Amino acid sequence: MDSRPSGNTPFDPAARFDLAIVGAGLNGSLLALAAGEAGLSTALIDRVPLTTLAQPSFDGRTTAISFTSQRLFAALGVWDDVASEAEPIRDIRISDAGHDGRASPLFLHFDHREAAEDGENAEPMGWIVENRFLRAALLRRLAACPKVELVSPDEVVETERSPDRAGLVLTSGRRIATRLIASAEGRLGSMREEAGIGARNWSYNQIAIVLVAHHAEPHRGIAQERFLPAGPFAILPMTDGPAGEHRSSIVWTERSDLAPRLLELDEPRFQAEFARRFGDHLGPVVAVGPRWSYPLRLVHAERYIDTRLVLVGDAAHGIHPIAGQGYNLGVRDIAALVEVMVDAKRLGLDVGAADTLERYAQWRRADNLTMVAATDLLTRLFSNDIAPLRLMRDAGLAAVNRVPALRKFFVRHAMGLVGDLPKLLRGERP
Repeated sequence: MDSRPSGNTPFDPAARFDLAIVGAGLNGSLLALAAGEAGLSTALIDRVPLTTLAQPSFDGRTTAISFTSQRLFAALGVWDDVASEAEPIRDIRISDAGHDGRASPLFLHFDHREAAEDGENAEPMGWIVENRFLRAALLRRLAACPKVELVSPDEVVETERSPDRAGLVLTSGRRIATRLIASAEGRLGSMREEAGIGARNWSYNQIAIVLVAHHAEPHRGIAQERFLPAGPFAILPMTDGPAGEHRSSIVWTERSDLAPRLLELDEPRFQAEFARRFGDHLGPVVAVGPRWSYPLRLVHAERYIDTRLVLVGDAAHGIHPIAGQGYNLGVRDIAALVEVMVDAKRLGLDVGAADTLERYAQWRRADNLTMVAATDLLTRLFSNDIAPLRLMRDAGLAAVNRVPALRKFFVRHAMGLVGDLPKLLRGERP
């Protein structure tokens, strides 16, 4: 793809969009819907037919939705479509474990009831939702939103950006004029690099194995994270299956050299390795369905904006899944970006101008930096079996567990209730 700061390609000013989004994954689709519902004319572009992103078949992948992210989905009318398929996270239990998978007697337990302020009802910390339900619900709402045009399958082959305009040339030959381009391409997207935006980028030498487990006993809405020497092993509560089977979503982190060998094991041997790490707290357990794997690395852009270009979600910051907050960071990006664009448009200002984008960047940078640093530190601290570090970790978990005020702070942070929240995260329209 060619990206130039200016040019003479004949774009049609009369057909100019406020926002053109490249990438129709969960971040790009949500941004398009939030912008369209706020009255911003929006084009959503993806090289894959969007209907294939909402196939009804179950692929095992899920997303953790924080409490404030759920408010945004509700404000956009999406939550009603997925609520019955969303399993509440009511408690989180964190423990350290050795090579044998046996948890330390010292642990940290978060109860959702501790987060409630005086007079508030106790709300879940978040929800686990299968990606297929989120994608389908977003696509239905997008198809019904008159301010959003779905442009797929098509691909950007040329980008032009200057202080007063932007445009995209697609493989179909279509030329789209827009006030602002948003890259929601994910960590491997090309627009960030083509704009000359550098990024911190390193591998954790870990691979996440993602699958679903059926277990004999109900999980009761408790999410568990066990820190094994190779990395965290997360057990996330899901809704019961169609036959009433109790289910959990598993994010199993392993060393890059070992994970491929585990994935290649036959069913009985893979099951034995999996069950050893899962433990017996929910009775007999079976790994079912496909096994997905993803290399884990950190990517954090040096800046989130350029001339008429903005980065959102993983295009701006891809973090380790250790805290389950990766997608929720992107949701907060979306809420902030839509709000600054709507504020500019109400004042008759240019929604893609440098000062509008600078407000977005300043709003989001501290929050993102905090989460990037925290997840990186936790990953390095817990992904080992060094005895002095294990002792320090266990003591730290136990110490926090004994202080209600600290537990409450961490729970409210996980729910997304800390900091300067955009209106959509408060359940309000921008």
